[in-house]
Amino acid sequence: MKLDEIRKEITSVGLRVTPQRVAILEAIIELKNHPTAENLIDFIKDHHPNIATGTVYKILEALVEHGLIKKVKTERDIMRYDAIIEPHHHLYSAESDRIEDYFDEGLNTLLSDYFKTHKIPEFEIRDIKLQIIGKFRKGKESPENKKFIESKN
Repeated sequence: MKLDEIRKEITSVGLRVTPQRVAILEAIIELKNHPTAENLIDFIKDHHPNIATGTVYKILEALVEHGLIKKVKTERDIMRYDAIIEPHHHLYSAESDRIEDYFDEGLNTLLSDYFKTHKIPEFEIRDIKLQIIGKFRKGKESPENKKFIESKN
């Protein structure tokens, strides 16, 4: 996503465009690995050293609150962030703490149709996403990704 598109996204949800918001949203998009707040802070310090740690946390919450990013919680209770807001699910490997996006329109339809006919009493569904837990086959676990995540946790 280009900087102009990032600025438009921020404006479209009623937030004021600031260099900090642009930098943080750009970082989430650029990292592509569902980064933690700590991953983002390290990245931001390298690229935008004038952005304070507290500012990163405040902006992350504002971006989540306005629907520009989503939170993804891992099995280890680590909060990660996802810039893809279109319907999708996640493949999660607890061994490497790796998360991959999983897009399947048929699965989305199946889940949506199921809950149309099997309503949950006293509950309004806003979003359905699965976290499919397993292990990536040999050669699919990215050593670079694993090292990056392990060094940041």
